[in-house]
Amino acid sequence: MELLPQVLRERLPKLYAQEGIEDPIVHIKFFFPAADWTWFVTEGEAEGNDLTFFGYVIGFASEWGYFSLRELEEINVHHLTVERDLDFQAAKMSVCLNRWKEERGEAVERF
Repeated sequence: MELLPQVLRERLPKLYAQEGIEDPIVHIKFFFPAADWTWFVTEGEAEGNDLTFFGYVIGFASEWGYFSLRELEEINVHHLTVERDLDFQAAKMSVCLNRWKEERGEAVERF
């Protein structure tokens, strides 16, 4: 699976485009099927031969931060790799996080 097709790359806001927005729009969702890791991408920009994303990462901890396309592509545990949620529709971060919690049977709160 191509993690970032050209059409999504073109739609993705540049880094800092949503800075200061309390509830930014998530444009892409990546996940790792062998663990409970999820990357909600709000922005991204090409840097050299790579692409740097900004978004909300849920893994060992949950936090906003930067990560790269190359980093996601290099994850491979027993032939399992990061995937893009093909059914994902762009939505506000609060909606995405509530949906993520509901899928896991967790209490939904205000983001």
